[in-house]
Amino acid sequence: MGLFRSDARPFSDRDYAGRHLASHLDTYRDQSDSVVVLGLARGGVPIAAAVARILDAPFDALVVRKLGVPGQKELAFGALAAHGPDQAEVLMNEVLATLPPETRSKAALDEVRDRESRELRRRQLSYLRRRGIDVGEQDVILCDDGLATGASMLAAIKVIRQGNPNRVIVASPVGPPEVCAQLAAVADELVCPLQPEEFGAVGEFYANFAQVSDEDVLRLLGG
Repeated sequence: MGLFRSDARPFSDRDYAGRHLASHLDTYRDQSDSVVVLGLARGGVPIAAAVARILDAPFDALVVRKLGVPGQKELAFGALAAHGPDQAEVLMNEVLATLPPETRSKAALDEVRDRESRELRRRQLSYLRRRGIDVGEQDVILCDDGLATGASMLAAIKVIRQGNPNRVIVASPVGPPEVCAQLAAVADELVCPLQPEEFGAVGEFYANFAQVSDEDVLRLLGG
């Protein structure tokens, strides 16, 4: 496709990865009346901005929050997502089943859920000061910078389905094959050009994987 890098880290940054991803979404180009692009905040927003720019499609942020295991916050036991008045939660039962009883107690998990729900609401109010994009009868492209566990994307799909879209397309530059297969089963289409068998963390595939700030999100949204 001409954009792909040959070094050990395929993507220089999220904008580069988004442009590469857009080259695999050409069928959705110049259909701004029927296609919308949503970036999972925060890391997916620069990806979505690049995709939307190339496809000439409207874009917005979709607020998601990973539910991290107490004491192992990088390990997700689920995720929350919000779009307009709609909210959704998914739980990774296969992860919960491996946790010791004290870690998966209702009190411990509720504490995480309550904390992340507050942050979800804060970000939603901060990013989406105007009315969000209507996804009804639209082809919705959900973008993230990588698919690690799939929890956040599963929550995103679930909440967007509540808005009665025409189709839901999951798009990410990189993700492990097993997660891609799981998401392909619940989305209408999956676009993930790089699916390495050995997958440690999303950041390993980027030369620059700096954290995306609230200010970065607002700038990309034009706010």
